[in-house]
Amino acid sequence: MSLENDQNVHPVKLPGGALQSLRSALSIKAVSAGVVATLFGCSGPALIVISAANAGKLSNGQTVAWLFAVYFLGGLISLVMALRYRQPITGAYSIPGAAIMSAALVTIPFSEAIGAFVMAGVVVLLLGASGLVGRVMRWLPMPIVMAMIAGALIRFGVGAVESIGAAPLIAGTSLLAFFLTSRFLKSVPPVLVAAVVGFVVAYVSGSIQAGDVDIAMVAPQFTMPHFSFDAFMAISIPLAALVLGAENAQATGVLLAEGYRPPINAMAIISGIGGILAGFLGGHNANIAGPMTAICASEQAGEERERRYGATLVNGVLFCAFGLFAGGAVPLIQALPKALIASIAGVAMIGVLLAALQQAFNKQIGYQVGAFVALVVAMSNLSLFGISSPFWALVAGIAVSALLRETPREPAAQPEETMAPAGKRV
Repeated sequence: MSLENDQNVHPVKLPGGALQSLRSALSIKAVSAGVVATLFGCSGPALIVISAANAGKLSNGQTVAWLFAVYFLGGLISLVMALRYRQPITGAYSIPGAAIMSAALVTIPFSEAIGAFVMAGVVVLLLGASGLVGRVMRWLPMPIVMAMIAGALIRFGVGAVESIGAAPLIAGTSLLAFFLTSRFLKSVPPVLVAAVVGFVVAYVSGSIQAGDVDIAMVAPQFTMPHFSFDAFMAISIPLAALVLGAENAQATGVLLAEGYRPPINAMAIISGIGGILAGFLGGHNANIAGPMTAICASEQAGEERERRYGATLVNGVLFCAFGLFAGGAVPLIQALPKALIASIAGVAMIGVLLAALQQAFNKQIGYQVGAFVALVVAMSNLSLFGISSPFWALVAGIAVSALLRETPREPAAQPEETMAPAGKRV
């Protein structure tokens, strides 16, 4: 079972030796984008996992094992995919998947949930190995996919604005630093400057405080899986749908919007492998992640697309470290003001959002009404059968386009044919 099963998708060949290529990818901008993605992924999402663990009345050791599984394996996925394909294909875990566990673990024993986590990974792996995921993504109209991406990520932009209301001094100075740096200091990563300025203001104003999470620096406690049909239906199916219909779909759309040719089937395969391994370790899934890929693939990671995979490498190393020291790292992350994290994540999404909106509503391509429906559904908090809005945005957009018999204005081409290779302008 190989990760090479995507037709016409090959690793990017960079000039010079491997070490020289790696050094050039680890630019200041790439490092800063990787750090921003880590701050985003290790703050609020980690607390969602802890909340789900508390709902299931898990021990501290089981909670640490869960965090270790999703972060360490998510980091390994980033390292494997970035080094193999030289693209910012970033790993983490399904945040909505962690959220639905808060309800599921109330009625389902954790040992059965572990079995369901493993089975969800098996489902994703089989679908990826069959090539079905790649065929579906190539069939989907790109304007609808891009609109779904814009709708799913716009909340980060809105969050940056709302952060000003929550913490005017911290978020306001951070955002101002970002735009001033973008205007006057072209050689300096604006995201990095915004993060440093925001941190300094937060520290001086006394807004950095110790976290309140009651979790000690303890060793992981692993749980033997048990398999049940009820847990499979309640957890495995929704989780597999979230991994493929939300996380992988978002990541694929983001990469396409940025001009890459992502290995769609390989992304599904490694998400399935990550799900199986994470399940046995006690976590709900480790997979390709949409938001982290969006940050690492954005212009904030560097002007040259073929070098942006360095941000994913940085994110992968930091995720692995966070997983190894999860018991002690969570309170440190909690000490950062939420408004600071929200403001930085929001401005990091600007380039991706602009590219997605431009491709979603290009009249020359068509599917305009379907794209609009996908946009507003993805922007909503719609959740049906435990599956979040990005998946239903694709379903609704395609259904409306089919009902209205919308067709492309120009002959449709496969994503691999329409998008230029990584690093080439379209």
